[in-house]
Amino acid sequence: MSRLRIAGGHVVDPSNGVDGPADVWIEGGRVVEAPADPDLRADRTIDARGYVVMPAGVDVHCHIAGPKVDAARVLRPEEARRGSMARSDAPGARSGTLGSVPSSFSTGAKYAGLGYATAVDAAIAPLGARPAHHEFRDTPIIDKAFLVLLGNNHYVMDRIRQGERGRLRSFVAWLLGATKGFGVKVVNPGGVETWKQGRGNVSTLDDVVPHFEVTPRQILTEIARAVDDLALPHPMHLHGLNLGLPGNAATTLETLRALDGHRAHLAHIQFHSYGGDPGDLGRFDSQAGPLAEYINTHPDLTVDVGQVLFGETTSMTADAAVGQFLHKVLGRKWVSHDVELETGCGVVPITYDDKNAVHALQWAIGLEWYLRVDDPWRIAMSTDHPNGGSFLAYPQIIALLMDRGHRLDTLNRLPEKVRTRSGLGDLSREYTLSEIAIITRAAPARMLGLAHKGHLGPGADGDVTIYAPDDDKERMFSLPRYLIKAGEVILDDGDLRLWPEGRTLHVAPEGDIEADGDIAEWFEASSSIAFANYPVRDEEVANGLAVDGPAGRGSA
Repeated sequence: MSRLRIAGGHVVDPSNGVDGPADVWIEGGRVVEAPADPDLRADRTIDARGYVVMPAGVDVHCHIAGPKVDAARVLRPEEARRGSMARSDAPGARSGTLGSVPSSFSTGAKYAGLGYATAVDAAIAPLGARPAHHEFRDTPIIDKAFLVLLGNNHYVMDRIRQGERGRLRSFVAWLLGATKGFGVKVVNPGGVETWKQGRGNVSTLDDVVPHFEVTPRQILTEIARAVDDLALPHPMHLHGLNLGLPGNAATTLETLRALDGHRAHLAHIQFHSYGGDPGDLGRFDSQAGPLAEYINTHPDLTVDVGQVLFGETTSMTADAAVGQFLHKVLGRKWVSHDVELETGCGVVPITYDDKNAVHALQWAIGLEWYLRVDDPWRIAMSTDHPNGGSFLAYPQIIALLMDRGHRLDTLNRLPEKVRTRSGLGDLSREYTLSEIAIITRAAPARMLGLAHKGHLGPGADGDVTIYAPDDDKERMFSLPRYLIKAGEVILDDGDLRLWPEGRTLHVAPEGDIEADGDIAEWFEASSSIAFANYPVRDEEVANGLAVDGPAGRGSA
Protein backbone atom coordinates (compact mmCIF):
# COMPACT_ATOMS: atom_id res chain seq x y z
CA MET A 1 0.00 0.00 0.00
CA SER A 2 1.75 3.15 -1.22
CA ARG A 3 2.13 6.18 1.00
CA LEU A 4 2.24 9.74 -0.42
CA ARG A 5 3.31 12.85 1.47
CA ILE A 6 2.48 16.35 0.20
CA ALA A 7 4.91 18.40 2.22
CA GLY A 8 4.96 22.02 3.31
CA GLY A 9 2.29 23.48 1.03
CA HIS A 10 -0.19 26.22 1.89
CA VAL A 11 -3.16 23.95 2.60
CA VAL A 12 -6.61 25.50 2.07
CA ASP A 13 -9.10 23.08 3.62
CA PRO A 14 -12.14 25.02 4.91
CA SER A 15 -13.97 21.91 6.18
CA ASN A 16 -11.21 21.37 8.72
CA GLY A 17 -10.34 25.00 9.41
CA VAL A 18 -6.92 24.77 7.78
CA ASP A 19 -5.51 27.75 5.89
CA GLY A 20 -1.73 27.67 6.15
CA PRO A 21 1.39 25.48 5.96
CA ALA A 22 0.70 21.80 6.55
CA ASP A 23 1.48 18.31 5.30
CA VAL A 24 -1.08 15.98 3.73
CA TRP A 25 -0.52 12.22 3.97
CA ILE A 26 -2.38 9.75 1.71
CA GLU A 27 -2.34 5.99 2.10
CA GLY A 28 -4.51 3.41 0.34
CA GLY A 29 -6.23 6.16 -1.63
CA ARG A 30 -7.44 8.00 1.49
CA VAL A 31 -6.11 10.88 3.56
CA VAL A 32 -4.61 9.65 6.84
CA GLU A 33 -3.20 11.21 9.98
CA ALA A 34 0.47 12.14 9.86
CA PRO A 35 2.44 9.15 11.21
CA ALA A 36 3.37 9.31 14.86
CA ASP A 37 6.77 7.81 14.09
CA PRO A 38 9.01 10.66 12.85
CA ASP A 39 11.26 8.15 11.11
CA LEU A 40 8.45 6.76 8.95
CA ARG A 41 9.07 7.71 5.34
CA ALA A 42 6.64 8.12 2.47
CA ASP A 43 7.03 6.10 -0.72
CA ARG A 44 6.87 9.43 -2.55
CA THR A 45 7.07 13.01 -1.30
CA ILE A 46 5.88 16.04 -3.26
CA ASP A 47 7.63 19.20 -2.14
CA ALA A 48 4.71 21.65 -2.11
CA ARG A 49 6.50 24.57 -0.46
CA GLY A 50 5.41 27.74 -2.22
CA TYR A 51 2.29 26.06 -3.65
CA VAL A 52 -1.41 26.14 -2.74
CA VAL A 53 -2.90 22.75 -1.82
CA MET A 54 -6.68 22.19 -2.00
CA PRO A 55 -9.06 19.25 -2.16
CA ALA A 56 -9.83 18.40 -5.79
CA GLY A 57 -12.83 20.12 -7.34
CA VAL A 58 -16.41 18.80 -7.11
CA ASP A 59 -19.01 19.86 -9.73
CA VAL A 60 -22.55 19.61 -8.31
CA HIS A 61 -24.36 20.35 -11.58
CA CYS A 62 -23.35 19.59 -15.17
CA HIS A 63 -24.53 17.64 -18.22
CA ILE A 64 -21.92 15.16 -19.43
CA ALA A 65 -23.69 11.90 -20.32
CA GLY A 66 -26.91 10.26 -21.44
CA PRO A 67 -29.29 10.60 -24.41
CA LYS A 68 -29.59 14.38 -24.15
CA VAL A 69 -25.84 14.85 -24.49
CA ASP A 70 -25.73 12.27 -27.26
CA ALA A 71 -28.46 14.18 -29.13
CA ALA A 72 -26.36 17.35 -28.82
CA ARG A 73 -23.34 15.56 -30.26
CA VAL A 74 -25.42 14.43 -33.25
CA LEU A 75 -26.95 17.90 -33.71
CA ARG A 76 -23.58 19.66 -33.52
CA PRO A 77 -20.96 17.82 -35.59
CA GLU A 78 -19.20 21.18 -35.98
CA GLU A 79 -18.29 20.97 -32.29
CA ALA A 80 -16.17 17.91 -33.00
CA ARG A 81 -14.20 19.99 -35.48
CA ARG A 82 -13.51 22.84 -33.04
CA GLY A 83 -10.61 21.01 -31.48
CA SER A 84 -9.32 17.66 -30.42
CA MET A 85 -7.17 16.14 -27.73
CA ALA A 86 -3.93 14.56 -28.76
CA ARG A 87 -3.21 10.98 -27.84
CA SER A 88 -0.97 10.37 -24.85
CA ASP A 89 1.48 7.63 -24.04
CA ALA A 90 -0.41 6.92 -20.83
CA PRO A 91 -2.18 3.53 -20.71
CA GLY A 92 -5.78 3.76 -21.96
CA ALA A 93 -5.38 7.26 -23.39
CA ARG A 94 -6.81 8.16 -26.78
CA SER A 95 -7.94 11.15 -28.74
CA GLY A 96 -11.24 12.94 -28.17
CA THR A 97 -13.21 16.00 -29.19
CA LEU A 98 -13.53 19.30 -27.34
CA GLY A 99 -16.11 22.09 -27.71
CA SER A 100 -19.25 22.56 -25.61
CA VAL A 101 -20.30 18.91 -26.08
CA PRO A 102 -16.99 17.03 -25.77
CA SER A 103 -16.69 13.27 -26.00
CA SER A 104 -17.00 11.25 -22.81
CA PHE A 105 -13.27 10.62 -22.84
CA SER A 106 -12.41 14.30 -23.31
CA THR A 107 -14.81 15.26 -20.51
CA GLY A 108 -12.91 13.23 -17.93
CA ALA A 109 -9.55 14.43 -19.17
CA LYS A 110 -10.52 18.12 -19.23
CA TYR A 111 -12.07 18.01 -15.75
CA ALA A 112 -8.86 16.44 -14.47
CA GLY A 113 -6.80 19.07 -16.26
CA LEU A 114 -8.79 21.72 -14.41
CA GLY A 115 -8.12 20.11 -11.01
CA TYR A 116 -11.52 18.43 -10.62
CA ALA A 117 -12.04 14.83 -9.54
CA THR A 118 -15.86 14.56 -9.21
CA ALA A 119 -18.79 15.62 -11.42
CA VAL A 120 -22.55 15.01 -11.16
CA ASP A 121 -24.75 14.94 -14.25
CA ALA A 122 -27.88 16.71 -13.08
CA ALA A 123 -30.58 15.29 -15.37
CA ILE A 124 -30.84 11.73 -16.66
CA ALA A 125 -34.21 10.24 -17.64
CA PRO A 126 -34.58 6.81 -15.97
CA LEU A 127 -34.82 5.18 -19.40
CA GLY A 128 -31.48 6.84 -20.21
CA ALA A 129 -29.69 5.39 -17.20
CA ARG A 130 -28.15 2.44 -19.02
CA PRO A 131 -26.49 4.47 -21.82
CA ALA A 132 -25.39 7.06 -19.23
CA HIS A 133 -23.59 4.34 -17.27
CA HIS A 134 -21.95 3.09 -20.44
CA GLU A 135 -20.67 6.61 -21.13
CA PHE A 136 -19.45 6.91 -17.55
CA ARG A 137 -17.31 3.85 -18.20
CA ASP A 138 -15.72 5.80 -21.06
CA THR A 139 -15.18 8.93 -18.91
CA PRO A 140 -11.77 8.50 -17.26
CA ILE A 141 -10.24 9.74 -14.01
CA ILE A 142 -13.16 11.55 -12.38
CA ASP A 143 -15.78 10.04 -10.09
CA LYS A 144 -19.24 10.36 -11.63
CA ALA A 145 -22.89 10.27 -10.58
CA PHE A 146 -26.24 11.30 -12.03
CA LEU A 147 -29.61 12.56 -10.81
CA VAL A 148 -32.77 10.84 -12.03
CA LEU A 149 -35.60 12.91 -13.55
CA LEU A 150 -38.96 12.48 -11.78
CA GLY A 151 -40.93 15.75 -12.07
CA ASN A 152 -43.03 14.60 -15.06
CA ASN A 153 -43.05 10.86 -14.45
CA HIS A 154 -46.51 9.34 -15.02
CA TYR A 155 -46.32 6.87 -12.13
CA VAL A 156 -45.22 9.65 -9.79
CA MET A 157 -48.08 11.95 -10.79
CA ASP A 158 -50.60 9.11 -10.44
CA ARG A 159 -49.43 8.38 -6.90
CA ILE A 160 -49.55 12.08 -5.97
CA ARG A 161 -53.08 12.46 -7.33
CA GLN A 162 -54.22 9.47 -5.30
CA GLY A 163 -52.46 10.66 -2.14
CA GLU A 164 -50.34 7.49 -1.93
CA ARG A 165 -47.25 8.83 -0.20
CA GLY A 166 -46.01 5.42 0.83
CA ARG A 167 -46.12 4.08 -2.72
CA LEU A 168 -44.50 7.26 -4.03
CA ARG A 169 -41.66 6.88 -1.54
CA SER A 170 -41.27 3.20 -2.45
CA PHE A 171 -41.18 4.05 -6.15
CA VAL A 172 -38.46 6.67 -5.64
CA ALA A 173 -36.40 4.11 -3.69
CA TRP A 174 -36.97 1.40 -6.29
CA LEU A 175 -36.19 3.68 -9.22
CA LEU A 176 -32.93 4.93 -7.74
CA GLY A 177 -31.88 1.36 -7.11
CA ALA A 178 -32.97 0.25 -10.58
CA THR A 179 -31.12 3.03 -12.37
CA LYS A 180 -28.12 3.14 -10.01
CA GLY A 181 -28.76 6.86 -9.69
CA PHE A 182 -27.48 9.16 -6.98
CA GLY A 183 -30.42 11.48 -6.37
CA VAL A 184 -33.66 13.01 -7.63
CA LYS A 185 -34.06 15.84 -10.13
CA VAL A 186 -37.32 17.71 -10.73
CA VAL A 187 -37.52 19.83 -13.92
CA ASN A 188 -40.46 22.15 -14.63
CA PRO A 189 -42.78 19.89 -12.62
CA GLY A 190 -45.85 19.08 -14.70
CA GLY A 191 -44.86 21.59 -17.34
CA VAL A 192 -43.01 19.16 -19.60
CA GLU A 193 -45.94 16.72 -19.54
CA THR A 194 -48.36 19.56 -20.35
CA TRP A 195 -46.15 20.63 -23.25
CA LYS A 196 -45.91 17.05 -24.53
CA GLN A 197 -49.70 16.92 -24.64
CA GLY A 198 -49.66 19.94 -26.97
CA ARG A 199 -51.28 22.18 -24.33
CA GLY A 200 -48.58 24.82 -23.93
CA ASN A 201 -46.88 24.89 -20.53
CA VAL A 202 -47.61 25.56 -16.89
CA SER A 203 -46.81 29.04 -15.61
CA THR A 204 -47.85 28.98 -11.95
CA LEU A 205 -47.44 26.50 -9.12
CA ASP A 206 -51.20 25.93 -9.05
CA ASP A 207 -51.86 25.23 -12.73
CA VAL A 208 -53.39 21.78 -13.20
CA VAL A 209 -51.57 19.20 -15.31
CA PRO A 210 -54.13 17.80 -17.80
CA HIS A 211 -55.20 14.18 -17.30
CA PHE A 212 -53.18 13.76 -14.10
CA GLU A 213 -55.06 16.49 -12.18
CA VAL A 214 -52.08 17.49 -10.06
CA THR A 215 -50.27 20.82 -9.76
CA PRO A 216 -46.58 21.73 -9.90
CA ARG A 217 -46.80 22.67 -6.22
CA GLN A 218 -47.99 19.18 -5.31
CA ILE A 219 -45.32 17.52 -7.44
CA LEU A 220 -42.35 19.40 -6.04
CA THR A 221 -43.47 19.28 -2.40
CA GLU A 222 -44.42 15.59 -2.44
CA ILE A 223 -41.18 14.56 -4.13
CA ALA A 224 -39.21 16.70 -1.67
CA ARG A 225 -41.04 14.92 1.16
CA ALA A 226 -40.24 11.49 -0.30
CA VAL A 227 -36.54 12.39 -0.66
CA ASP A 228 -36.44 13.61 2.94
CA ASP A 229 -38.25 10.50 4.21
CA LEU A 230 -35.72 8.29 2.42
CA ALA A 231 -32.85 10.32 3.96
CA LEU A 232 -31.04 10.48 0.63
CA PRO A 233 -27.59 12.12 0.75
CA HIS A 234 -28.62 14.92 -1.63
CA PRO A 235 -31.91 16.81 -1.29
CA MET A 236 -34.37 17.21 -4.14
CA HIS A 237 -32.54 19.05 -6.95
CA LEU A 238 -34.99 21.50 -8.55
CA HIS A 239 -35.21 23.28 -11.90
CA GLY A 240 -38.32 25.38 -11.40
CA LEU A 241 -40.99 26.89 -13.61
CA ASN A 242 -40.58 29.61 -16.23
CA LEU A 243 -36.86 29.21 -16.75
CA GLY A 244 -35.34 32.13 -18.65
CA LEU A 245 -38.54 34.20 -18.85
CA PRO A 246 -38.83 37.83 -17.72
CA GLY A 247 -40.70 38.06 -14.43
CA ASN A 248 -39.86 34.51 -13.34
CA ALA A 249 -38.36 35.73 -10.04
CA ALA A 250 -41.88 35.98 -8.59
CA THR A 251 -42.50 32.31 -9.37
CA THR A 252 -39.09 31.41 -7.95
CA LEU A 253 -39.85 33.18 -4.67
CA GLU A 254 -43.21 31.42 -4.43
CA THR A 255 -41.43 28.12 -5.08
CA LEU A 256 -38.95 28.77 -2.28
CA ARG A 257 -41.82 29.49 0.10
CA ALA A 258 -43.63 26.32 -0.99
CA LEU A 259 -40.55 24.30 -0.01
CA ASP A 260 -40.56 25.59 3.58
CA GLY A 261 -39.75 22.69 5.88
CA HIS A 262 -38.06 20.60 3.18
CA ARG A 263 -34.46 20.29 2.07
CA ALA A 264 -33.96 21.42 -1.52
CA HIS A 265 -31.20 22.44 -3.90
CA LEU A 266 -32.13 25.09 -6.49
CA ALA A 267 -30.35 24.52 -9.78
CA HIS A 268 -28.86 27.22 -12.05
CA ILE A 269 -30.60 29.89 -9.98
CA GLN A 270 -29.39 32.68 -12.29
CA PHE A 271 -31.86 31.55 -14.96
CA HIS A 272 -34.74 31.94 -12.46
CA SER A 273 -33.95 35.45 -11.14
CA TYR A 274 -35.42 37.87 -13.66
CA GLY A 275 -37.74 40.82 -13.19
CA GLY A 276 -40.11 42.26 -15.79
CA ASP A 277 -43.08 40.78 -17.61
CA PRO A 278 -43.20 37.63 -19.73
CA GLY A 279 -42.67 38.51 -23.38
CA ASP A 280 -41.37 42.02 -22.60
CA LEU A 281 -37.58 42.03 -22.68
CA GLY A 282 -37.63 45.82 -22.41
CA ARG A 283 -38.34 45.50 -18.67
CA PHE A 284 -35.91 42.66 -18.03
CA ASP A 285 -33.82 43.24 -14.88
CA SER A 286 -32.12 41.50 -11.95
CA GLN A 287 -34.06 40.23 -8.96
CA ALA A 288 -31.13 38.36 -7.47
CA GLY A 289 -31.21 40.60 -4.38
CA PRO A 290 -34.56 39.62 -2.81
CA LEU A 291 -34.12 35.96 -3.78
CA ALA A 292 -30.65 35.83 -2.20
CA GLU A 293 -32.09 37.42 0.95
CA TYR A 294 -34.55 34.54 1.19
CA ILE A 295 -31.81 31.95 0.71
CA ASN A 296 -29.71 33.69 3.37
CA THR A 297 -32.42 33.12 5.98
CA HIS A 298 -33.43 29.54 5.08
CA PRO A 299 -30.65 27.08 5.88
CA ASP A 300 -32.40 24.06 4.32
CA LEU A 301 -31.97 25.59 0.85
CA THR A 302 -28.83 25.65 -1.30
CA VAL A 303 -28.18 26.83 -4.86
CA ASP A 304 -25.80 26.54 -7.75
CA VAL A 305 -25.51 29.53 -10.06
CA GLY A 306 -25.60 28.59 -13.75
CA GLN A 307 -23.22 31.41 -14.67
CA VAL A 308 -23.45 32.70 -18.24
CA LEU A 309 -20.16 33.31 -20.07
CA PHE A 310 -19.88 35.06 -23.41
CA GLY A 311 -19.33 32.93 -26.48
CA GLU A 312 -20.69 29.93 -28.34
CA THR A 313 -22.19 27.01 -26.43
CA THR A 314 -25.03 24.50 -26.52
CA SER A 315 -28.28 24.67 -24.57
CA MET A 316 -29.49 21.24 -23.49
CA THR A 317 -32.32 20.87 -21.05
CA ALA A 318 -34.83 18.32 -19.82
CA ASP A 319 -37.30 21.23 -19.99
CA ALA A 320 -38.45 20.46 -23.54
CA ALA A 321 -40.66 23.53 -23.68
CA VAL A 322 -37.61 25.74 -23.13
CA GLY A 323 -35.85 23.98 -25.99
CA GLN A 324 -38.69 24.81 -28.37
CA PHE A 325 -38.85 28.40 -27.08
CA LEU A 326 -35.14 28.94 -27.74
CA HIS A 327 -35.47 27.41 -31.20
CA LYS A 328 -38.25 29.90 -32.04
CA VAL A 329 -36.44 32.90 -30.56
CA LEU A 330 -32.98 32.12 -31.97
CA GLY A 331 -34.03 30.52 -35.25
CA ARG A 332 -31.30 27.90 -34.88
CA LYS A 333 -31.48 24.16 -35.43
CA TRP A 334 -33.15 22.15 -32.72
CA VAL A 335 -33.59 18.61 -31.43
CA SER A 336 -36.57 17.60 -29.30
CA HIS A 337 -36.12 14.23 -27.61
CA ASP A 338 -39.15 12.53 -26.05
CA VAL A 339 -38.91 9.89 -23.32
CA GLU A 340 -42.15 7.97 -22.83
CA LEU A 341 -43.88 8.25 -19.46
CA GLU A 342 -40.95 10.22 -18.03
CA THR A 343 -39.84 13.49 -19.61
CA GLY A 344 -38.54 15.20 -22.77
CA CYS A 345 -35.62 17.42 -23.65
CA GLY A 346 -34.52 20.10 -26.09
CA VAL A 347 -31.09 20.91 -27.55
CA VAL A 348 -30.31 24.21 -29.29
CA PRO A 349 -27.00 25.94 -30.15
CA ILE A 350 -26.70 29.36 -28.50
CA THR A 351 -24.24 32.25 -28.58
CA TYR A 352 -24.06 34.64 -25.63
CA ASP A 353 -23.08 38.07 -26.98
CA ASP A 354 -21.53 40.72 -24.73
CA LYS A 355 -23.18 43.39 -26.90
CA ASN A 356 -26.61 41.92 -26.21
CA ALA A 357 -28.13 43.59 -23.13
CA VAL A 358 -30.13 40.51 -22.10
CA HIS A 359 -27.12 38.21 -22.31
CA ALA A 360 -24.96 40.72 -20.46
CA LEU A 361 -27.59 41.00 -17.72
CA GLN A 362 -27.59 37.23 -17.36
CA TRP A 363 -23.82 37.39 -16.88
CA ALA A 364 -24.21 40.09 -14.22
CA ILE A 365 -27.05 38.31 -12.39
CA GLY A 366 -24.96 35.19 -11.99
CA LEU A 367 -22.13 37.15 -10.39
CA GLU A 368 -24.63 38.94 -8.16
CA TRP A 369 -25.69 35.60 -6.73
CA TYR A 370 -22.14 34.68 -5.72
CA LEU A 371 -21.69 38.05 -4.06
CA ARG A 372 -25.12 38.31 -2.37
CA VAL A 373 -25.31 34.90 -0.70
CA ASP A 374 -23.70 35.58 2.66
CA ASP A 375 -22.62 32.03 3.45
CA PRO A 376 -20.44 30.47 0.73
CA TRP A 377 -21.39 27.01 2.07
CA ARG A 378 -24.86 27.57 0.59
CA ILE A 379 -23.81 28.30 -3.01
CA ALA A 380 -21.84 26.25 -5.53
CA MET A 381 -20.03 27.24 -8.69
CA SER A 382 -21.67 26.08 -11.91
CA THR A 383 -22.24 27.15 -15.49
CA ASP A 384 -24.97 24.52 -15.86
CA HIS A 385 -22.43 23.08 -18.31
CA PRO A 386 -22.81 23.59 -21.18
CA ASN A 387 -25.96 25.77 -20.93
CA GLY A 388 -24.35 28.92 -19.58
CA GLY A 389 -20.90 27.98 -20.83
CA SER A 390 -18.31 25.25 -20.45
CA PHE A 391 -17.01 24.09 -17.08
CA LEU A 392 -13.63 25.10 -18.51
CA ALA A 393 -14.70 28.70 -17.79
CA TYR A 394 -14.61 28.19 -14.01
CA PRO A 395 -11.22 29.96 -13.73
CA GLN A 396 -12.75 33.02 -15.46
CA ILE A 397 -15.48 33.12 -12.80
CA ILE A 398 -12.94 32.73 -9.99
CA ALA A 399 -10.93 35.68 -11.32
CA LEU A 400 -14.07 37.85 -11.44
CA LEU A 401 -15.02 36.91 -7.88
CA MET A 402 -11.58 37.54 -6.40
CA ASP A 403 -10.90 40.91 -8.07
CA ARG A 404 -13.52 43.67 -7.96
CA GLY A 405 -11.45 45.89 -10.27
CA HIS A 406 -11.38 43.19 -12.94
CA ARG A 407 -15.12 42.70 -12.47
CA LEU A 408 -15.86 46.41 -12.88
CA ASP A 409 -13.62 46.69 -15.92
CA THR A 410 -15.64 43.94 -17.59
CA LEU A 411 -18.96 45.42 -16.43
CA ASN A 412 -18.07 48.84 -17.83
CA ARG A 413 -17.53 47.37 -21.29
CA LEU A 414 -21.09 46.00 -21.37
CA PRO A 415 -24.29 47.82 -22.45
CA GLU A 416 -25.39 50.56 -20.07
CA LYS A 417 -28.62 48.73 -19.22
CA VAL A 418 -26.56 46.16 -17.33
CA ARG A 419 -25.31 48.79 -14.90
CA THR A 420 -28.76 50.31 -14.32
CA ARG A 421 -30.75 47.06 -14.13
CA SER A 422 -28.45 45.03 -11.91
CA GLY A 423 -26.72 45.79 -8.63
CA LEU A 424 -23.42 44.21 -9.59
CA GLY A 425 -21.51 47.51 -9.72
CA ASP A 426 -22.41 48.26 -6.09
CA LEU A 427 -21.04 45.01 -4.70
CA SER A 428 -17.50 45.35 -3.38
CA ARG A 429 -17.05 41.85 -1.97
CA GLU A 430 -13.97 39.90 -3.08
CA TYR A 431 -13.69 36.19 -2.51
CA THR A 432 -10.76 34.77 -0.57
CA LEU A 433 -8.89 31.59 -1.50
CA SER A 434 -10.74 29.82 1.29
CA GLU A 435 -14.12 30.93 -0.08
CA ILE A 436 -13.13 29.75 -3.56
CA ALA A 437 -12.25 26.37 -2.06
CA ILE A 438 -15.68 26.29 -0.42
CA ILE A 439 -17.81 27.01 -3.51
CA THR A 440 -15.79 24.74 -5.82
CA ARG A 441 -15.02 21.87 -3.45
CA ALA A 442 -16.22 21.79 0.13
CA ALA A 443 -19.75 23.15 -0.33
CA PRO A 444 -20.66 21.00 -3.38
CA ALA A 445 -19.43 17.91 -1.52
CA ARG A 446 -21.50 18.84 1.53
CA MET A 447 -24.59 19.58 -0.62
CA LEU A 448 -24.24 16.17 -2.21
CA GLY A 449 -23.81 14.47 1.15
CA LEU A 450 -20.36 13.16 0.23
CA ALA A 451 -18.51 13.14 3.55
CA HIS A 452 -15.42 11.63 1.91
CA LYS A 453 -14.99 14.46 -0.61
CA GLY A 454 -14.23 18.19 -0.61
CA HIS A 455 -11.79 18.13 2.32
CA LEU A 456 -8.37 16.82 3.38
CA GLY A 457 -9.10 15.39 6.81
CA PRO A 458 -8.49 11.75 7.74
CA GLY A 459 -10.79 9.43 5.81
CA ALA A 460 -11.28 11.79 2.88
CA ASP A 461 -10.65 10.62 -0.65
CA GLY A 462 -7.04 11.25 -1.58
CA ASP A 463 -8.10 13.72 -4.28
CA VAL A 464 -5.88 16.81 -4.15
CA THR A 465 -5.10 19.72 -6.47
CA ILE A 466 -1.88 21.72 -6.15
CA TYR A 467 -1.65 25.19 -7.72
CA ALA A 468 1.23 27.59 -8.26
CA PRO A 469 0.25 30.96 -6.72
CA ASP A 470 -0.32 33.64 -9.34
CA ASP A 471 -1.72 37.18 -9.26
CA ASP A 472 -3.53 36.18 -12.45
CA LYS A 473 -6.17 33.99 -10.81
CA GLU A 474 -7.63 32.80 -14.11
CA ARG A 475 -4.22 31.46 -15.13
CA MET A 476 -3.60 30.00 -11.68
CA PHE A 477 -6.81 27.96 -11.62
CA SER A 478 -6.58 27.01 -15.31
CA LEU A 479 -3.17 25.36 -14.93
CA PRO A 480 -2.83 23.21 -11.80
CA ARG A 481 0.66 21.91 -11.10
CA TYR A 482 -0.58 18.53 -9.86
CA LEU A 483 -3.81 16.57 -9.60
CA ILE A 484 -3.67 13.61 -7.24
CA LYS A 485 -6.56 11.14 -7.56
CA ALA A 486 -6.94 8.50 -4.84
CA GLY A 487 -3.32 9.06 -3.92
CA GLU A 488 -1.95 8.66 -7.47
CA VAL A 489 -0.35 11.55 -9.34
CA ILE A 490 -2.59 11.91 -12.39
CA LEU A 491 -1.58 15.37 -13.64
CA ASP A 492 2.00 16.60 -13.44
CA ASP A 493 2.83 20.04 -14.85
CA GLY A 494 0.07 19.89 -17.46
CA ASP A 495 0.74 16.30 -18.51
CA LEU A 496 -1.84 13.61 -17.72
CA ARG A 497 0.23 10.63 -16.61
CA LEU A 498 -2.47 8.10 -15.65
CA TRP A 499 -6.05 7.49 -16.78
CA PRO A 500 -7.81 5.52 -14.03
CA GLU A 501 -11.44 4.54 -14.40
CA GLY A 502 -12.85 6.57 -11.52
CA ARG A 503 -15.86 5.53 -9.42
CA THR A 504 -19.58 5.68 -10.21
CA LEU A 505 -21.36 6.98 -7.12
CA HIS A 506 -24.93 5.84 -6.51
CA VAL A 507 -27.39 5.17 -3.70
CA ALA A 508 -29.12 1.95 -2.74
CA PRO A 509 -32.14 2.93 -0.61
CA GLU A 510 -34.31 0.24 0.90
CA GLY A 511 -37.66 -0.10 -0.85
CA ASP A 512 -40.91 -1.89 -0.10
CA ILE A 513 -41.00 -5.38 -1.63
CA GLU A 514 -44.81 -5.33 -1.57
CA ALA A 515 -44.81 -2.11 -3.62
CA ASP A 516 -42.67 -3.75 -6.31
CA GLY A 517 -45.67 -5.74 -7.46
CA ASP A 518 -47.69 -2.59 -8.04
CA ILE A 519 -44.80 -1.00 -9.93
CA ALA A 520 -44.38 -4.11 -12.09
CA GLU A 521 -48.11 -4.21 -12.86
CA TRP A 522 -48.06 -0.54 -13.87
CA PHE A 523 -45.03 -1.10 -16.13
CA GLU A 524 -46.60 -4.03 -17.92
CA ALA A 525 -49.76 -2.02 -18.56
CA SER A 526 -48.17 1.29 -19.54
CA SER A 527 -44.57 0.96 -20.73
CA SER A 528 -43.01 -0.35 -23.91
CA ILE A 529 -40.07 -1.51 -21.77
CA ALA A 530 -40.67 -4.69 -19.80
CA PHE A 531 -40.30 -4.36 -16.05
CA ALA A 532 -37.60 -7.04 -15.95
CA ASN A 533 -35.52 -5.25 -18.59
CA TYR A 534 -35.70 -1.82 -16.96
CA PRO A 535 -33.17 -2.07 -14.10
CA VAL A 536 -29.46 -1.54 -14.77
CA ARG A 537 -27.39 -4.59 -13.85
CA ASP A 538 -24.54 -4.24 -11.38
CA GLU A 539 -22.00 -5.25 -14.02
CA GLU A 540 -23.11 -2.32 -16.21
CA VAL A 541 -21.98 0.18 -13.58
CA ALA A 542 -18.36 1.22 -13.87
CA ASN A 543 -16.54 0.74 -10.56
CA GLY A 544 -19.66 1.41 -8.49
CA LEU A 545 -19.65 2.88 -4.99
CA ALA A 546 -22.86 2.98 -2.95
CA VAL A 547 -23.23 6.08 -0.77
CA ASP A 548 -25.36 5.87 2.36
CA GLY A 549 -27.72 8.41 3.88
CA PRO A 550 -27.19 12.08 4.73
CA ALA A 551 -23.78 11.34 6.25
CA GLY A 552 -22.58 10.27 2.82
CA ARG A 553 -20.40 7.36 3.92
CA GLY A 554 -19.17 5.26 1.02
CA SER A 555 -19.09 1.48 0.73
CA ALA A 556 -18.07 -0.66 -2.20
